[in-house]
Amino acid sequence: MSVEEAERLCDRFIEGAVRGVFFVPFEHQVDREDVNRRIANKLRQAGIPVVLLDRDLGAFPNRSTHDLVQIDNFAGGYFLAEHLVKLGLQRIVYVTRPLTASTVDGRIAGARAALGANGIDVPRNFVQFGDPGDPKFVRALGRIGNLEAVICTSDHVAAELIQTLNRLGIRVPHDLRMVGFDNVPFAGLLTVPLTTMEQPTADIATTAFQALLERIVEPTRPIRTLTLSPRLVVRESCGAYLQEKRSTTRSPVST
Repeated sequence: MSVEEAERLCDRFIEGAVRGVFFVPFEHQVDREDVNRRIANKLRQAGIPVVLLDRDLGAFPNRSTHDLVQIDNFAGGYFLAEHLVKLGLQRIVYVTRPLTASTVDGRIAGARAALGANGIDVPRNFVQFGDPGDPKFVRALGRIGNLEAVICTSDHVAAELIQTLNRLGIRVPHDLRMVGFDNVPFAGLLTVPLTTMEQPTADIATTAFQALLERIVEPTRPIRTLTLSPRLVVRESCGAYLQEKRSTTRSPVST
């Protein structure tokens, strides 16, 4: 949805005097904070409660005056990096697009913390900003010395990166391990099924709905941040099953 479409929809909500609105703030654009605050303020001035989903209107540590339902992004980043480390991998980078959501900062911080907790130095080039569909960007990743694994900020980024790697003749997970974030429906249907961190969408929806009902009934209650836990989903892209297959392979024994 474009900003213009969102603002038109916001105006229709106000004209229709809706009881409440769920709002996922914009990302991937320079003026996203101004846009997010403009939309949220219009609803607030109309007396319409807003529950934010996934992220706040601006970057941490600033906090808006709206309830927020999110997942523990720090924990999600930590668990992904820790999973790769347990597979014996140390040379890891984090790939994200420019101007992505503020939630990604938490995921990156979690991944850094997991590496540090396992005695792995975090390189200065740990975070790589770029277009995963751009062969030039992906080739540059390949020039990072002895790169073993990539943590992708989302499943969409991971899917595009796998396609680009395939075109360059780099196989996942044989040549490079990979993990994503979200567990979107197609994550298990890729040519290489994707290891990822699942967002509990049904629980998020239930929690957000309940939060909005409570806000409607009690408009002056303190602002809340409701945080849910993500879950690691292990598939082939991280190489866990590849390692398992290798470990169960037995050399022929002469008799």
